[in-house]
Formats: sequence, structure tokens, C-alpha cells
Amino acid sequence: MSTNEQKAQQLIAEAEKKLGAKGFFSSLFGGSSRAEDAIECYQRAANLFKMAKNWSSAGSAFSEAAKLHLQSGSRHEAATNYVDAANCYKKTDVNEAVTCFLKAIEIYTDMGRFAMAAKHHQSIAEMYETEAVDLDKAIQHYEQAADYFRGEESNSSANKCLLKVAHYAAQLEQYDKAIQIYQEVATSSLESSLQKYSAKEYFFRAALCQLCIDHLNAQHALDRYIQQYPAFQDSREYKFLNKLIEQIEEQNLDGFTDTVKDYDSISRLDQWYTTILLRVKKQLNENPDLC
Repeated sequence: MSTNEQKAQQLIAEAEKKLGAKGFFSSLFGGSSRAEDAIECYQRAANLFKMAKNWSSAGSAFSEAAKLHLQSGSRHEAATNYVDAANCYKKTDVNEAVTCFLKAIEIYTDMGRFAMAAKHHQSIAEMYETEAVDLDKAIQHYEQAADYFRGEESNSSANKCLLKVAHYAAQLEQYDKAIQIYQEVATSSLESSLQKYSAKEYFFRAALCQLCIDHLNAQHALDRYIQQYPAFQDSREYKFLNKLIEQIEEQNLDGFTDTVKDYDSISRLDQWYTTILLRVKKQLNENPDLC
């Protein structure tokens, strides 16, 4: 055990001792100051545990401080300590981190601080993306974050979360959900001169998801998109999509592959695009008569 951990353990014992002092006179004199002293001990201990990289013990100490703050009615401080605890637990125990974030979120929503609640739903979603991969839960928390951000008129932050939802919904073959979001965000982007250009990417992604369902749907969607955004018709993305649809209609698997290769040689396709296009190609290969 390091020196910092030993000091932290002493502070934990000191906090427990202060909280253990009971009786009529202790409650009459100095009860609240003992709680404040105990909170300070837990917080100091937590920071010492952090210095020693003992993340689990640091999270536990911050949680104890949060509980005491909550008992004394200091809700903002309690939420802050629960977030501190969650950030420590993130390094060792995702489930405990989520529990602490959710406790903080409950306090923030009760206080009407929805932007803070949204931010921490976003943090939970990010953990489900990476540390404990669970895309369904990531989607759930990104959707909740987007809902709170939108309620606070933080539309840019809401759209960022919704794009994450669409990204993972498409990966999970929830194409209708992904299409709806990409179309909504594209439409929203067209209303802003700064974000207008990004609509091209969202219409592109939506059309690729349409291709996973049916190429005729994709063609009809493209017609709608150029009505909304005429400049899209001149883009490489639009021309690429039309060529893909042409190859599908001709049941030309080699032509489809060559079209993708040609596009990729100029505009590098990332993993998401590659996954979606491989699914379209697989459908063409397995069910050519359906095209």
C-alpha cells in the first residue's frame, strides 16, 4: 500500500469516527459540523486514492461524500461528487460508473438542470460505445441526451447525439430509424448557412440505408433530396448513388464492386460506409432477382 493510500485510509477512518459519534449532546452540538468534517475527509481521501491510481476506492470515497451532501440537502454538491465518483469508476467498473452518473442525472433533472443531465447521459453512452460495448444501451442514452439538449434549445448538441443514434441504428440494421434521423438532421442543417454543406453527407448516409432496404426506395429518396437541396445533384455522392442503383438494376455484381472501388480511390470510405455497402452487395449477390 502506497503512502497516499495509507493517508487516505486514515481519513476514511476519521470520517467514520466523526459520523459514529451519537447521542443527545452530539446531535445538539456540532452534528452538522461533524457531517461537514466527514465530507471533507472523504473528499481528501478520494483525491489521495486518485493520486495512487486506486480508482475503485476513490470512487467509493466520492460516493460517500455525495450521500452525506444529499442528506444535508446540498444537492448540487452531491451531484458533483457522484460525477467525480463516476469518472473514477469509469477506469475500473463501468456498471458502478453508470450507477453514479444516473444518481447525478436524477438530481440534475430534479433541479431542472437538463443540459447537465444530457451531458452525463452522453458520458454513459460513450462508455457503452467503448468500455462496455452495448450499442442498444448507447443508443438509448444518446437518445435521452438528445431529448434533454433539444428541450434546452441546444440543437447542435442534440443533433450530434442523434447522429450517433443513426450511426449505430444502421449498424444494428435498424435502417428506418437511421434514415429518419439522417433526413431530419439534413433538413435541420439546410436551415443554417454554416451547416448547410453537411446536409450532403446526411442525405448520402440516408440513401445508403435506403439501399439496404430496397433500391427503388433509394431512388425515390434521392428525388426528394434534390428537391430539398438542389446542389446535392452535382455532388460525387449523388452520382455514386445513381451509379450503384444502375448496377443493382442490371444485376451487375462486378459493376457494383468496380463502382465502389472507383469512388473509394478518390473519397476514402470509412468502416461504417464499407459495412453498409457490403450488406447491399451481399443482397445483390444472394438475391439478384429481387433487384
